[in-house]
Amino acid sequence: MGALAWSIAEPAPLERRRHQRVKVRLAGRFMRSDRLEFDCESIDASPGGIALSSEAGVQPGERIVAYLNQIGRIEGRVARTFPSGFAVQMTLPPAKREKLADQLTWLANRQSLGLPEDRRHERIAPRDRYTILRLANGREFTASLIDISISGAALRVDFQPPLGARVVVGSTQAQVVRHLDLGIAVEFMRPFPADDFTEDTTL
Repeated sequence: MGALAWSIAEPAPLERRRHQRVKVRLAGRFMRSDRLEFDCESIDASPGGIALSSEAGVQPGERIVAYLNQIGRIEGRVARTFPSGFAVQMTLPPAKREKLADQLTWLANRQSLGLPEDRRHERIAPRDRYTILRLANGREFTASLIDISISGAALRVDFQPPLGARVVVGSTQAQVVRHLDLGIAVEFMRPFPADDFTEDTTL
């Protein structure tokens, strides 16, 4: 990786297969220790760490919380900085580490199949905009879909759950990744099949 090389503790030999880094370009935002938020994009990732591209300056050892398309919430501490970004070392519980490994495997397979990246980010205005936002505690709010993609949606709604909150949009499980002026943006826990994604898609 040249200038983008970053050093994160190597896992034990038996774990290396699950910790292989894959190149993934996922847009998102991250929050620094002072709670300021900045845009970012992943460079590569493994269940043990992730390299992020960002113009924001961070400090080694600083705690970072990020929300990335397709992956959701990640957190850890800055292990290294480089001119175009920084690397975060993550310490995840076994269940979450396995889930992230599966997500990265899916993304790596997607790339190996040559599926276009821009199609995943294509947003359309659905014909049926009415939906219900349901929180983990069972509370429900009437919402209107601004636009949707196969990996997420923007909703106009009067209530803003905290970033990282698990919600259900219609019947689709999702996670809040951004607050908008009039609502929220969510990332689906499981993307829609691209071939089945149309203006008639319902959540």
